[in-house]
Amino acid sequence: MTTSSTRLPRVRASELVGRGWLNTGGADVTLADLRGKVVVLDFWTFCCINCLHVLDELRELEAEHRDVLVIVGVHSPKFAHEADPVALAAAVERYEVHHPVLDDPDLVTWQAYTARAWPTLVVIDPEGYVVAQMAGEGHAHAVEALVRELVAEHEAKGTLHRGDGPYVPPTPQPTTLRFPAKAVELPGGTFLVADAGHHALTEVAADGETLVRRIGTGERGLVDGGPDEARLSEPNGLALVPEALRAQVGYDVLVADTVNHALRGVRLADGHVTTVAGTGEQFMVGAVDNVRPDDADGPRTERSGFAYAGPARDVRLSSPWDVTWFEPWGVFVVAMAGHHTLWTFDPVAGTVQHVAGTMNEGLVDGPATDAWFAQPSGLSVAGEHVWLADSETSALRRLDAAGADPADATVRTVVGEGLFDFGHRDGAADEARLQHPLGVAVLPDGSVLVADTYNGALRRWAPDPDGGPGHVTTLATDLAEPSGLVLPAGDAGHVLVVESAAHRLTRVALPADATGTHVDGGAHRTRRPVTDVAGGEVRLEVVFTPAPGQKLDTRWGPSTSLQVSATPPELLLDGAGTDVDLVRTLRLDPAVGEGVLHVTARAASCDGDPEIEHPACHLAAQDWGVPVRITAGAADTLTLPLLG
Repeated sequence: MTTSSTRLPRVRASELVGRGWLNTGGADVTLADLRGKVVVLDFWTFCCINCLHVLDELRELEAEHRDVLVIVGVHSPKFAHEADPVALAAAVERYEVHHPVLDDPDLVTWQAYTARAWPTLVVIDPEGYVVAQMAGEGHAHAVEALVRELVAEHEAKGTLHRGDGPYVPPTPQPTTLRFPAKAVELPGGTFLVADAGHHALTEVAADGETLVRRIGTGERGLVDGGPDEARLSEPNGLALVPEALRAQVGYDVLVADTVNHALRGVRLADGHVTTVAGTGEQFMVGAVDNVRPDDADGPRTERSGFAYAGPARDVRLSSPWDVTWFEPWGVFVVAMAGHHTLWTFDPVAGTVQHVAGTMNEGLVDGPATDAWFAQPSGLSVAGEHVWLADSETSALRRLDAAGADPADATVRTVVGEGLFDFGHRDGAADEARLQHPLGVAVLPDGSVLVADTYNGALRRWAPDPDGGPGHVTTLATDLAEPSGLVLPAGDAGHVLVVESAAHRLTRVALPADATGTHVDGGAHRTRRPVTDVAGGEVRLEVVFTPAPGQKLDTRWGPSTSLQVSATPPELLLDGAGTDVDLVRTLRLDPAVGEGVLHVTARAASCDGDPEIEHPACHLAAQDWGVPVRITAGAADTLTLPLLG
């Protein structure tokens, strides 16, 4: 096995250029203003679950080192909606970003730092030099070690300046709901809302507005107990437990507690909250510690968690976003947005099972175990079908059960084209476009409502009587990031829309024939800077240098892995597949001309001090989609920094 240990040359950091700044009290920020501080640039976009994971990874580090460390979010949008400054301001508030944010809609600063992936971190020393660049998740320990090293070095040199940074917190306005995510109707006609911005569950009256009670303290955390002591963290999906099972399992509502990477059970009688699945830590794809090492039957032999089926409290989860009861299997289905899969949860047996998705991000149909998803975020059931909003592919998709065994299920796409295709276009379903939908609801006639979040619209897919692809129409527009849908009992003429960015529930009348209107706002493709590469042989180098005090972790076999593929597949004549080396020779076909290289890299490291009895170990991981164009005379090396 070989790894690339190329380090970045000592270069001055580029100036921070964009449309404007948030969280600075209206002031612009320059690198000169940050001289004397350790600076971490976080290139992110608010649709990206990996970016949200990194925000959470950095919270503790940011709080601990606020007098010497300045984190600057550089928002580089993927979707058209994310380029809207109002939407960005709402996202910064929603996700409690407590540092300055540069609005970079034209990717000027993104290109200056040669970022190629969301998320990317760049570390700048107190003298204004770039000292490290890293892509993906799992770098909190590396940043922590580097910050400590830089603080010690520059304090000794006299180039470190302690004190407050440029962050100016905004003043939030009090509202009954705060960035609500989803809702469910309770047996008495009230609604329980996943009140994500309040880190709580809020019950409102049948009018959708009047506060009945809150469950949770309103502070982030993973604490079980009554409504005044329980803590949650950005809860999203909600589902009623079947009435026949409620007394047996001891709770009435299942909650996808997203940022806690857990499922919680809520007893409505007294508001008591119990953790029923997950350990509270994030599942990292490829890690060897995703599963608790032992159980009552002795040591586990498979600890990565892939294809897991076992006790629900013994495995890490990854940003569960929605849950729904699925009668054909007698379990809840869980949309595991964090690693692009579907799982099941059996509340009686207390077990979870990975049933669909390879943990690769993309749009691939077929047998459920081979399918690729991209942040599945909304679920709804009709008979033997689970409909899902697959947000990052802007797709409406369907899982079809073929009996009681999940292994026989298949997946098909009804609307959607891929990771970089979106828009607001009605018409034939195979030509229609959505933009990052987060919610779905199946109507009694078999058609499907879609909360088309980034289009601010309520859409409807209807099947063709002749078996064609179906038809998409728009039922309502000018909604503020609709993220969840509820069909109120006894009111077939309305749908309750969770308008997340408006902090409210809104009743929307359904047209008498539910057909709606036709909108053609066009189809779009995410445009990112293209990398020119030579035709023929190209050397791919993924740079990984363990953080200070760390070494590669070889306790469980090879510490690194590299997977490569291409769109179109014909672009890559040689070099596809998975191996342990982080350096590979690719052979590209000049006749194809251009395409996207899909690169997935992982590297495990742990404390290098032999005196440490229980070393801390970490996994860094990133998926790149690098647009490339074959150009005569271009570079024959492509370097991607996982950590360098």
